[in-house]
Amino acid sequence: MSLPYRLNVGAVLFGPDGRVFVGRRAGFAGAWQLPQGGIDEGEDPRVAVLRELLEEVGTDKAEVIGEHGEWLEYDLPPELLGVAWGGKYRGQRQKWFALRFLGVDSDIQLDADAHPEFEDWKWVSLAELPGLAVAFKRHIYEVLARDFAIYA
Repeated sequence: MSLPYRLNVGAVLFGPDGRVFVGRRAGFAGAWQLPQGGIDEGEDPRVAVLRELLEEVGTDKAEVIGEHGEWLEYDLPPELLGVAWGGKYRGQRQKWFALRFLGVDSDIQLDADAHPEFEDWKWVSLAELPGLAVAFKRHIYEVLARDFAIYA
């Protein structure tokens, strides 16, 4: 029996200059990623992406400006399979959204949640995304850098 994918949303948050938010994962040296998180049962993905942004970045001062036309998937590497998410999933099936940040940098509060996802953050160009991603997510970041370039 093969494990299912975990349903997930991801946010490509564009700042006013066209660069995008990336956060360095807490407890994972050098692991930078875009905000993302699980979809609750029955939750609309557009609602989920703003909820996840608030939980992970500390603000929901953003508006959805685009949506990737396909669900994108990645598989966990062997060393994480059976470990991540209690061993219930083989990877994630993600719906990605482009969002425009409507706040200012000081609105970003990584410690707003009791269990912070990120310990640091920065604005980067879309072209930098694939090089920042962990190997098993790199293909998704390549797709996003290409397909969301119209929003930069």
